[in-house]
Amino acid sequence: MKMNKAKIPIFLVVVLAACGVLAVILYGLMLWPKPSPAPSLTLRPIIFVHGGAGSGAQFETQAMRFASNGYPLNYILAFEYDSSFTIETMDNVIERLDKFIDSILAERSTDKIDKVDLVGHSLGTRICQKYLRSSPERASKVAHYVNIDGEDTPDPPGGVPTLAIIAGMGWTAIPGRGIGGAINVTLAHQTHVEVATSAEAFVEMYKFFTGREPSTKDIIPEAKDKITLAGRVVYFPWNTGVEGATLEIWEVDGRTGMRLRKTPEVVYNIGKDGAWGPFEAKKGAYYEFAVVYNGPLGLEVIHYYREPFIRSDHLIRIPVSIPGGIAYLGNRSADHVGMLVLRYKEFWGDQGENNDILEINGVNVVNSATCPVIKGAYRTGVVGIWIYDKDCDKKSDLTKPISIYYVQPFQSGVDLFIPAADPPNSTITLVLKPRFEAGKVQVISIPNWASLTKTVMHRIIVHFNEWTQ
Repeated sequence: MKMNKAKIPIFLVVVLAACGVLAVILYGLMLWPKPSPAPSLTLRPIIFVHGGAGSGAQFETQAMRFASNGYPLNYILAFEYDSSFTIETMDNVIERLDKFIDSILAERSTDKIDKVDLVGHSLGTRICQKYLRSSPERASKVAHYVNIDGEDTPDPPGGVPTLAIIAGMGWTAIPGRGIGGAINVTLAHQTHVEVATSAEAFVEMYKFFTGREPSTKDIIPEAKDKITLAGRVVYFPWNTGVEGATLEIWEVDGRTGMRLRKTPEVVYNIGKDGAWGPFEAKKGAYYEFAVVYNGPLGLEVIHYYREPFIRSDHLIRIPVSIPGGIAYLGNRSADHVGMLVLRYKEFWGDQGENNDILEINGVNVVNSATCPVIKGAYRTGVVGIWIYDKDCDKKSDLTKPISIYYVQPFQSGVDLFIPAADPPNSTITLVLKPRFEAGKVQVISIPNWASLTKTVMHRIIVHFNEWTQ
């Protein structure tokens, strides 16, 4: 078919016109002002200072959230001290904090880091504020300060930009709280320990430190199958290392808690600083951390159980009671199990439909008697529940708490008889149904270790995450 020659010039004119328009558009785009690139993100080391009866464990969850948003794990640190001030004074603690900050800045000097971001919780805010007010030189080492549910002041300590995070419920929820001249944020429906570990608190801290929203408030699983775990074995509440102890890490069956092999994955000899790791772990696997040491009553073993780890975690803390300390107040026998259940988010038992439910072999131990939001002379909530057969009578009584633990800050006690055996011959299943979590459950299964045998005292710690995903 032949083309009509009379139409060719018109066709060429249309093509040339289109090309001219395109050239004009491209030239215009070259001259159009380009948007400014987002400012580069400055990440500084974060130093967490815990509160009374605390440790770096209260920042463990937040560390994984910061790491999920690009922070290197070695930029997230905990400064620990004796919160009972038995073996050191407040002045000693302030001096050590200054040396700790200096050591971190020296290590990061090649990264051109000249300041840290400081976070204090509860009693830790008193330490941080005293440090920042002690001299302009010390305050100059801190870029940002976060005051989590601690002391209120009329102005930012040391003139350092300050964010105050305040609990909206519980014993510290007093109207009008805050720090003058600071950013003050109250987290409704959260209690004193919870505001240190919650996703909402993380978002506020991340925005304050970086000037932008985090990409996620979740803890994102690492892409690789292997992760690293590290931490300390420490005397509670001194936070000194349990020198001479050994730590055995066993992989266990998640359905039963029983050890999968006859030998542990690794054994660490614990030194003066209490440090262990890093241990290369399987992401998503279940582990038992067994601390073996000579206590005041002879050989003792602490069996510490967690939910599976989904990313590297270097702030794991395994607490060991000081000789004559709180772990020795309860009854022990060959017939019953003794355990401590931990979660660094208060257990609520007197809030009706907003209660937490913690079932041990089907029995809920969280109620208005054992875990009110405000309890005892200290008026704290409960983050640790001691569970054993009071008086060794093989009977349970959940209508009232065990008083020797209930009077302690952040703790309670429950009289629940759980049959034991040596060696263990059955599984104890703990199911936590956390409040405001739309039916999500957390499950940890453990063996029924006898709390006292002819050769060893066994103590169990079951530590639930503050988060579910």
